[in-house]
Amino acid sequence: MDSKAGDLFSAEPADAAGSGGVVGNLPLKELDGLWLPKGLSASVAKEWFDRRRASIRPWAGFVDHRKFTKPRNFGELCQRVVRNFDTYNSNYTFIFLGLILYCIISSPMLLIALAVFVGAFYIIHLKSLESKLVVFGKEVTGPHQLGLAGAVSFPVFWLAGAGAAVFWVLGATMFVIGSHAAFRELEGGSEMEELFMEPV
Repeated sequence: MDSKAGDLFSAEPADAAGSGGVVGNLPLKELDGLWLPKGLSASVAKEWFDRRRASIRPWAGFVDHRKFTKPRNFGELCQRVVRNFDTYNSNYTFIFLGLILYCIISSPMLLIALAVFVGAFYIIHLKSLESKLVVFGKEVTGPHQLGLAGAVSFPVFWLAGAGAAVFWVLGATMFVIGSHAAFRELEGGSEMEELFMEPV
């Protein structure tokens, strides 16, 4: 298939068909073009993940119950939330990812829906590598392939209650992270808090 500048999911035909292995055994180079848009490669995702992991604050200090107190007023609450979001950003990211993983693993129907989506996208992508995939007289590009896979798997996602799962993850994340950010004392203790207090 000819490579196009506007195709987000371009992959060289030799790369996609050359190995003949299963998805789990594809080299990283093939996964870059097959699964992720051009701007987001596996190496970029790995680099982002490594940066996040390197900037995690120690978990023992993160959950130290002696550092949790009730804020004195609304101004202190807002200050804690803003500063703690900045301080524990990577920890909060991993909590969010953990809640997503828990939600997916604990729902077998959601796992089936994700498998149907990935399978549909994979089949559509392989068909488009063999020859131009045309639906209703129009060539199916990368973003349209994702949309077509989503349309095929939408009924399964609906049956699996994916909407409820998304809202559960968002609600649980807001509750856990918001509670931590609001009640966790600022790093540096009371001297730091006094430093940011302004006279009225």
